[in-house]
Amino acid sequence: MTRRRLRTFALALVGLLAVAVLWEFYKLVGPQRGGEIFGWGILPRANDNVMPHVWDMFARYTEPDRRGSETRIWQTVLGGGWFTFRLAFLGFAIGAVVGVGLAVLMARFRVVERGLLPYLVVSQTVPLIALAPLVVSWGGRVQVGDFVWPRWLSASVLGAFLAFFPVAVGTLRGLKSSPPAALELMDSYAASWRSSLFKLRFPAAVPQIVPALRLAATASVVGVVVAEISTGLQGGIGRLVIEYARQATSDPAKVYTAVFGAALVGLGMAGIVALLDKLLMRGRPPTEPDIVMGATT
Repeated sequence: MTRRRLRTFALALVGLLAVAVLWEFYKLVGPQRGGEIFGWGILPRANDNVMPHVWDMFARYTEPDRRGSETRIWQTVLGGGWFTFRLAFLGFAIGAVVGVGLAVLMARFRVVERGLLPYLVVSQTVPLIALAPLVVSWGGRVQVGDFVWPRWLSASVLGAFLAFFPVAVGTLRGLKSSPPAALELMDSYAASWRSSLFKLRFPAAVPQIVPALRLAATASVVGVVVAEISTGLQGGIGRLVIEYARQATSDPAKVYTAVFGAALVGLGMAGIVALLDKLLMRGRPPTEPDIVMGATT
């Protein structure tokens, strides 16, 4: 198991190194003003204003965020990433709860599945950029007692909007994956549907739920970042992308510091799901691919 983890980590590093090498190789041989293939302008420009060197991107982290400021770019990006991470985690949690709830409802009532599932699919075709201002506007009118809808909550809701769909579909598929013989056994014991749900269907659905949670985690980050950009929410990594993009003409490498920060937030969310995977799969028998891989190592 340890050898496999080290090999996975090594392959990840090799993959990142390969991307950096390909970046620099294209920058060396690519057209400075872009190019065309069969009349399509698909070759990006390889000049420094569009494709800065990899070492220049990482060198920007140690420079001041603004002229005369003592705050370094890495500190600003880290603070913005932490802000976005918290909003994405809340959106992921909301989306997971809503997705699991809808999956249970659709698994329990076939008519609900037939009537609701098409609308869930259609909901993912709505452009998030167009939806973000509406959510902010609706949220600004919500006030229950002393509670006033904060602006940042709209970003988490938009993250949940992207996160709930893979959880709902994956959980529904998992709840239907229980062996028919096991369901018949539960029926022979006169077990209620609730007992079958928690003692049979949910345990059998874990291998489908975990990949759905991985998709939901990354989708929540995308939703929050897009919401920050669309609504102008201050403090997050999405806002830093906009602010640094305004300086792209004079300092193009600075833009990538925020982009890498957003990628780091996504990796953090993926790490949480990986820990959850270990927790949920603990004590379960290994799957067939794991057995084969364990035998080869």
